[in-house]
Amino acid sequence: MNLLIKNGRVIDPGNGIDKIADILIKNGKIAQIGRNLKARGRTLQAEGMLVVPGLIDIHTHLREPGREDEETILSGSKAALAGGFTTICVMPNTNPCTDNKTVVRFIYDRAKQANLCNILPIAAITKKRKGEELTEFGELIEAGAVGFSDDGNSISDSRIMRRALEYSKIFAQPLILHCEDTELSAGGVVNEGYLSANLGLPGIPKQAEEIIVGRDLMLAELTGAKIHLAHVSTAGSVELVKTAKKKGIKVTCETCPQYFMLTENAVKDFDTNNKVNPPLREEKDNQAIRKGLFDETIDVIASDHAPHSAEEKEKDFLAAPFGMIGLETTLPLSLALVDRRFSLSKVIAKLTINPAKILGIDKGTLGIGRGADITIIDTKAEWILKTENLKSKSKNTPFLGRKLKGKALYTIVRGKVFHNL
Repeated sequence: MNLLIKNGRVIDPGNGIDKIADILIKNGKIAQIGRNLKARGRTLQAEGMLVVPGLIDIHTHLREPGREDEETILSGSKAALAGGFTTICVMPNTNPCTDNKTVVRFIYDRAKQANLCNILPIAAITKKRKGEELTEFGELIEAGAVGFSDDGNSISDSRIMRRALEYSKIFAQPLILHCEDTELSAGGVVNEGYLSANLGLPGIPKQAEEIIVGRDLMLAELTGAKIHLAHVSTAGSVELVKTAKKKGIKVTCETCPQYFMLTENAVKDFDTNNKVNPPLREEKDNQAIRKGLFDETIDVIASDHAPHSAEEKEKDFLAAPFGMIGLETTLPLSLALVDRRFSLSKVIAKLTINPAKILGIDKGTLGIGRGADITIIDTKAEWILKTENLKSKSKNTPFLGRKLKGKALYTIVRGKVFHNL
C-alpha cells in the first residue's frame, strides 16, 4: 500500500534538505519527494510537523539475554518507537555477553520476532568484556555485528587496546570506547568535588575519564584507526577531542542528554535515578558539552538507555546501580538545545546521519529508493513524562513529572506506521 506524507517540513541534513515537501512511500521505500504529490493509499497530514530521517541511537542497553525483568528486545523496541528511533544499536553487556556469533544471531532473531524497529548488535571487543583477549571480529561481523565495544568496562591494558584498534582498522569497524581509569574511579558514585565531600559520597574525578580519553586518542594516532568515544561528560574530554580532530586523528564522540541538561546538583536529594556513569558533572562541564555540540566537536547525541528495576534503584545511593533510561526522552531533551546558534538541522544530524556514518550503515537520510525509516515530530507538543506512559519495562529516569516539549507523533519503519499516542 502507498503512504503519502503531506506538507511537512522535511529536514534531511545528510542531503542538505530543509523545505516544505511531500514524501511518497511505495512498498516500504521512498519513491518520491516533492510538492503537490498525489497517490492512492494512506495519507498522513504533516503540516506544521518536522519530517526527518528515522532517528538512530548508537548507544542503547537492552537487557536481553539475561535480565528480561529489566528490559527485553520487545519492550525496548516499543520504547524506541515511542521516542522516534527507528534504529537502535544494542551494547554487549548482556548475560551471556555478545562476544560470539550465537548471541548476535539471537538478537537478530528476537528483533525479527518483535518486527518493530531495526536492532543492530554491537559486539564485545574482548571476551566477556574482561579486557584480556580479543573476540573473533571476523566471525562477529559475518554474523551481523556493526561495531565493537566493551561499554561499561574500559580496556585498561594499552597493548590489548592497541591490538583492538589494529584489528578494527583491518575490518573497517568502529570501536565505541568507554573511557574510565577504574583504579582512579574505584568506589566512586558521584562527581568528585565540593558537593561529593559535602554529601559524604565517594567521588569520581574528571581525570578518570580524561586520562583514558587521552590514551585512546594517542593510540588512535599511533595505529591510524578510527575511534568513537562514548558518553563524553567533561570539559577536559571535549578539549582533548577538539585538539585531536585538529591534528587529524580519526575520532568521533557522543554525549547524552543528562550531560547537557543536568549537573551534579541533581544528586543533592540522593535520587538514585541521577546516579550514572560517568557521573553528572559541574555547570562548567555542562556548558562545555553544549559548546562542543554547537561547534561540531561532539558528533552524536545518544541515549545510553540503561534500564534497571525499581528494586535495584530503591537501594541506598552507594549500592544502587548506575544508569537511567533515555529512549523516550532523548528527542525532546535534544530539541531543547535549539537556539539561534544551534539549528534544528544540526540537532537532527546528531540523531540521524552522523551516527549512520560512524557505523557505516545505509540509513540516516531520505534518499529516493531507500528504506522508508522516517520520524514525524510535533515540536510544539507539550507533555508530562509519566510512569504509566513509559513503554520501557524500567522506569528509572529523573525526568518523571517534568514537562517536555517535542514528541515523535509517528515513527515509520520500512514504511510501517506506528502512531505514538
